[in-house]
Amino acid sequence: MRITVCVIAYNEEKTIRGILQDIDAQDYDHSMMEIILVDSASTDGTKAIMEEFAISSDYSRVQVLDNPKRTLPCGWNVALSAYTGEAIIKVDAHASIPKDFVSKNVIWLKSGENIVGGERPNIVDNPTDWKNTLYLAETSMFGSSIAPYRNNPGMSYVNSLFHAAYRREVFEDVGGFNEHLARTEDNEIHYRMRLAGYKLLFAPDIRSYQHIRGTLGSMLRQKYQNGYWIGLTTGVCPKCLSLYHYVPFLFVLAIILSVPGTVINALLPLYNVVGLLTGIMWGLYWLLAIVMAVFAVVKAKEKRNITNLCLPFLFLMLHMSYGVGTLVGFIKLPKWLKGIK
Repeated sequence: MRITVCVIAYNEEKTIRGILQDIDAQDYDHSMMEIILVDSASTDGTKAIMEEFAISSDYSRVQVLDNPKRTLPCGWNVALSAYTGEAIIKVDAHASIPKDFVSKNVIWLKSGENIVGGERPNIVDNPTDWKNTLYLAETSMFGSSIAPYRNNPGMSYVNSLFHAAYRREVFEDVGGFNEHLARTEDNEIHYRMRLAGYKLLFAPDIRSYQHIRGTLGSMLRQKYQNGYWIGLTTGVCPKCLSLYHYVPFLFVLAIILSVPGTVINALLPLYNVVGLLTGIMWGLYWLLAIVMAVFAVVKAKEKRNITNLCLPFLFLMLHMSYGVGTLVGFIKLPKWLKGIK
């Protein structure tokens, strides 16, 4: 089976060599592999590194393409318009893949599956105590999400996958990515695939890795953007999202609504029910945050350190960033919808 492996990158000169080295180390026959590298108008040396890889490779074909629109869905559509393989595998520029990654995907595709993917745990670059604590916050079900590719549900059909492999006929049937969605393009196209009758197989023997953001600021910006695009995507394809996508927003909304009630309660003690409900909300939140922090530390393989005490507060910051992002997305939704029509 001829396979296309695709990587989209923007200003990734510090990380792109890693994933290219992983691709180069694949044990699948290189003469049966096509590599498509899409540069999203990088201003650093990303494209030059891609071109260097293309010259020195031994694959059947290597293409370095341009994505002037910069966003991921636009980049994937550039790749989809040019690839020639029987199936295409999407790999993130911030990822690492073991040498049998392609071959294991091919085994499942040859077994009759149309879409397949596996577990995608996080890894830390140049670990420090603080980075390990950020890792615990990111990998905790309480701090991040319940997506199957994070938590390995065992072999099963799921709603979404990360670093998935797709047979050519899937995209020929459902079309390309929605270029209006900069962060939720996978949710939307996987929803269309399921509507078309395709199943997304989670295969536990397939594994790839994602490098976490190395600073709190970058992690919070990522969560904000993820939440922001949940808000906007609600106006385009609400059915492609799950209830858990809105939990941080509901938490932020509860905080906002509790503020006037708390003020009224301070001025008019007869209305102490508001203060009681607010207290219960925060009490339950901090109890859960502390319990989940302890669980994350106990479960972790890394050595415990003093920064682990920050975990409950990191959970709060991640939830607030995501929830505020969704709120802002909802506020901007009407204007955004007019702009894409």
